[in-house]
Amino acid sequence: MTEQQYLKNLNVPEGPIDCVLDTDTYNEIDDQFALSFMMKHDKLNVRALYAAPFFNNNSTSPEDGMEKSYDEILNLLSLMGTPEKKSITFRGSRTYLPDEKTPVPSPAADHLCDLAETYSPEHPLYVVAIGAITNIASALLYNPKIAENIVIVWLGGHDKSWPDTKEFNMVQDIAAARVVFGCGAPVVQLPCMGVVSAFYTTKPELEYWLRGKNALCDYLCDHTIAEAESYAKGRVWSRVIWDVTAAAWLVNDGQRFMTSVLEPAPIPEYDGYYAFTQNRHMIRRVTHINRDALFGELFRVLAL
Repeated sequence: MTEQQYLKNLNVPEGPIDCVLDTDTYNEIDDQFALSFMMKHDKLNVRALYAAPFFNNNSTSPEDGMEKSYDEILNLLSLMGTPEKKSITFRGSRTYLPDEKTPVPSPAADHLCDLAETYSPEHPLYVVAIGAITNIASALLYNPKIAENIVIVWLGGHDKSWPDTKEFNMVQDIAAARVVFGCGAPVVQLPCMGVVSAFYTTKPELEYWLRGKNALCDYLCDHTIAEAESYAKGRVWSRVIWDVTAAAWLVNDGQRFMTSVLEPAPIPEYDGYYAFTQNRHMIRRVTHINRDALFGELFRVLAL
């Protein structure tokens, strides 16, 4: 790929846009919003859905998290009235990378390798990742050549202004993050704390804009409110809907929803911090979210 083409692929693409989504859908409610936004947006042609591993209070292991995420993807497709899309849904990795050279086999990694082969630097496949990035790193380790044919949009790590980068998606599989940031593929990073943390909503706003619009909207309202009130326990709360921002970068024409900068790729270190060097290839880092504009678009699309 020429440098000119590489830099072009770090810009917001023109629609319609071929993309895949890699998601730990059962981890938090924001994944459900992001998946629904991508499936319903008229500029996005979702070619595949991949279940990502996760391990927290909502799972008993990375494999259990992946399986629960796979089932939740199928549930959302039913709520959207698109059960035929279940055929493009694939199970992902059952564990994290053991090191930076050994991929984890999965139907998701295999499918991404095959699908990416049908694209090119001039017409890339956009890979939106909103969980531990194990599946994507595994595909790149299996076939490094696909790095030229894809653009990776990842919600992972914190902003470099934050004291550390001990963020859930990144710390689960730092080896995978290092593979992705070092593979040479165009990468767009959506940092969590310090940037995406501004993208939050509240119960009255959800009720006003989504309640009663359709079965999917009611499901998202119910689960977001129930989850927030389970930990807030009567206190004032707002809920960050992190993952939508990664999907929304694909439709960020005219910088309506976010702003960003080009800079050398950081190096995620195993101690929870970044290392920086000026001789790395360039990535795009999102620096600001236009909260109101993006929620306006999200609510519009979900209510369709």
